[in-house]
Amino acid sequence: MFPRPLTPLAAPNGAESLGRALRRAPLGRARAGLGGPPLLLPSMLMFAVIVASSGLLLMIERGILAEMKPLPLHPPNREGAAWRRTLPRPGGLSLEAGDSDLQVRQDVRNRTLRAVCGQPGMPRDPWDLPVGQRRTLLRHILVSDRYRFLYCYVPKVACSNWKRVLKVLAGVLDSVDVRLKMDHRNDLVFLADLRPEEIRYRLQHYFKFLFVRDPLERLLSAYRNKFGEIREYQQRYGAEIVRRYRAGAGPSPAGDDVTFPEFLRYLVDEDPERMNEHWMPVYHLCQPCAVHYDFVGSYERLEADANQVLEWVRAPPHVRFPARQAWYRPASPESLHYHLCSAPRALLQDVLPKYILDFSLFAYPLPNVTREACHQ
Repeated sequence: MFPRPLTPLAAPNGAESLGRALRRAPLGRARAGLGGPPLLLPSMLMFAVIVASSGLLLMIERGILAEMKPLPLHPPNREGAAWRRTLPRPGGLSLEAGDSDLQVRQDVRNRTLRAVCGQPGMPRDPWDLPVGQRRTLLRHILVSDRYRFLYCYVPKVACSNWKRVLKVLAGVLDSVDVRLKMDHRNDLVFLADLRPEEIRYRLQHYFKFLFVRDPLERLLSAYRNKFGEIREYQQRYGAEIVRRYRAGAGPSPAGDDVTFPEFLRYLVDEDPERMNEHWMPVYHLCQPCAVHYDFVGSYERLEADANQVLEWVRAPPHVRFPARQAWYRPASPESLHYHLCSAPRALLQDVLPKYILDFSLFAYPLPNVTREACHQ
C-alpha cells in the first residue's frame, strides 16, 4: 500500500472546514464561448473536483490505487500522433525507491484531471473558452518550433528560468547561466502571436507541459517578492491595498508595508479571471481542461522534472535547467505555516475557494491550520 501523500485541512475537522470554505464561495456567472457549450458554475466545478479528489483519497487509503496500473502521462487517444514518433515516450518519471508518494501524486493528478475535465460542459479546447479566458491562456503558452513543444508558464514557478532555457534553445542566449535581467517578451514566441490554424496545429502535434506549485506557497512567494522588493508593485497594488484595508491609512500610502492578511483580503475581493498573473490561479492561466497537457511537473521536484522534460524534447546535452542560485531563499513550508497561522482562519476560508481547483487538480494538500498544528 502506498503511503498517503495528501492530508486534509485538519485531521479531525478538515472536511468540516473545507465545507465551510466552499459554502462561503460566491456563485459565479455561467459563461459560454462563442458557439461553445456552456461552462459549469464555479460552485459546481468545486463540487465535482472535491467529489473526484475525495474518491481518489479513499482509494489510496484503502490500497485500491496500488492495485491499478498508472495511467500514461500522454492521453491514450494520441498514441499514433505524428509528433510521438520524434519524441521519446515519457511513460513515467524514474522514481527512486523512496519516491512512491510522488508517483501517487502523478497518478492522482492524471485521474482527477480526467474526472473533472470529462464533466459535461467543460471546455475541450481553447475555442470553447470565453474570449477573455482564451486570450489569457494563449498569452501564457510559449512555443518552441525547433523542439516542437509548448510550455504554459506560471509566474512564481521558475518561469524565468524556463524562459531562459527557451532562449538558449532558440540560439538567442549562449548559456542558461548568463546573469542578465530577464526580458519576458522579446525573443520569445507565444501562441497568441500565431494564427488560429497555426495554434490548432501546435496544440495537436506538440509536446505540452506546465509546472505547478503549492498554491499558498506560490501566493506567499508572490507577496514577498512583489511587495517586499518591486517598487512598481508597491505603487500599483500595495498602495491601493493599504488604502482599502487599513484603517487611517491616509490618501497616499507608500505601499511597501502590506501585511500578508491585507494581501489575502485583497485576493478575496478580486475576480480570479482578472487577477495579476503572479497570483492568478493556475487553472485560469493554463486551462488544463481546454489544453491536454502531456506532463505536469512539480516545483518541489523542479530540477529533476525539468531535466526530464529536456530529455523528452531532445534538447542538446549541454542545455540543462539552471540550478537554484545559492543566494535565493524560496518561501519555505515553515515560513508558509507561520504566515497562515498568523492570519485569521475565517480569512483563509474565504481565500481557499478561489484556488480550490489548483489544490485538487494538482494534488496539493489543504493547509492544516488547526490550533493544535499552529501551536506546535
